[in-house]
Amino acid sequence: MAITTHRAWVYGDDVNTDVIFPGKYTYTLKDKTDIAAHALEDLDPSFASQVQPGDVIVAGRNWGMGSSREQAVTCLVYNGLRAIIAESFGGIYFRNCINQGLHPIVIPGAARLLHTGDVVLIDDEARQVIIAGQAFAMPPLPLSVQAILEAGGLVAMLKQRFQG
Repeated sequence: MAITTHRAWVYGDDVNTDVIFPGKYTYTLKDKTDIAAHALEDLDPSFASQVQPGDVIVAGRNWGMGSSREQAVTCLVYNGLRAIIAESFGGIYFRNCINQGLHPIVIPGAARLLHTGDVVLIDDEARQVIIAGQAFAMPPLPLSVQAILEAGGLVAMLKQRFQG
């Protein structure tokens, strides 16, 4: 069974892309390490220095609302995040997650069950997320979206198909 264990970073509702990655860096930072270092700095200054590969964000409603800033996803990917679990996502942000290979999972109320540092289990085979001992079904994704996520993002998938 493919159950993976992840440490949760828990945040609330209406976290916008400018809070996830400050707009003042949009055109000045190009290096992955620099972009990663500024993830969530205005919301949680400890995040970038303490996040570990495989961690997940668990959030309330409307995670990623606002502009279509790609760095609001890539800053999390560059920090090694596996997934974002939220009650809902901004529409463009949801698609940017898929394009970058960061799994957006919609589970209403998940953030109210956890504190930062708690454990989240993800069972990809059973399509479940286990939070505070409760199993939640992961909403189904179209096969094309699953393929993009499994490849690590849209660009990675296209490179695999056209170079391999």
